[in-house]
Amino acid sequence: MVSQSQLPRSAPVANRIVMILQNVAQPEMGILEDKDRARLFYKYLSTVYDRVNPFFWTEEMRTDALDLLDVDETDRVLDVGCGTGFGTTGLLERTETVHGLDQSVHQMEKAWEKFGKHDPVRFYRGDAENLPFADGAFDHVWSSGSIEYWPHPEQALAELKRVTKPGGRVLVVGPNYPKNSLKARVADAIMLFYGEDEADRMFADAGFAEWDHHIMGPPRNTDVAITTIARVPADSDLTATASQRIAETD
Repeated sequence: MVSQSQLPRSAPVANRIVMILQNVAQPEMGILEDKDRARLFYKYLSTVYDRVNPFFWTEEMRTDALDLLDVDETDRVLDVGCGTGFGTTGLLERTETVHGLDQSVHQMEKAWEKFGKHDPVRFYRGDAENLPFADGAFDHVWSSGSIEYWPHPEQALAELKRVTKPGGRVLVVGPNYPKNSLKARVADAIMLFYGEDEADRMFADAGFAEWDHHIMGPPRNTDVAITTIARVPADSDLTATASQRIAETD
């Protein structure tokens, strides 16, 4: 490992940081992809989350994502990683029934203060990788700003698919992988950042067959987020696929 004292003092600060990071053993996961660390992180972030969030995840971005999910007012929607309820707020503008799930007690306390006394919203403390709901319990599933903390994102995506009705949609918003090499190294050390190729792999491994990616961001940083809208096959699609396979074997 190279110490800071061994680096040339004339080197630009950014170059010095890169040289240090190059000599630090990189963990298999970012430090916040550990559930206990993530809970501790949000214990403190929850106090300022609603003030910080608009710098990365704006109401305009939320509206664009909601348009992709295309929710009807009678649909039951699950908000996975609901946090303090930013996504929940938008969902309630489109549908009458929203269920929110998060692993952080402190985040959910903030959400409860906003929505807990209203019948259309029900909150659960739970794990995205082991959802406490029956198969096909929801018409659609929404998750924004949560996948980056999942230790096993493919497992969680498979759970989102499992609890969505056939023909329903799953929308996931996560942090887009930085193009800048220094930002990329920092991102890898903190939590999951991913691009379209990695998203393709994760959604395929989770059992999805049809999805689209949309790059989003606020005006000053238009590619900060990657939004994926995936469709759960309808029963008719599964029947047609099975019939096609039988025909191909005849």
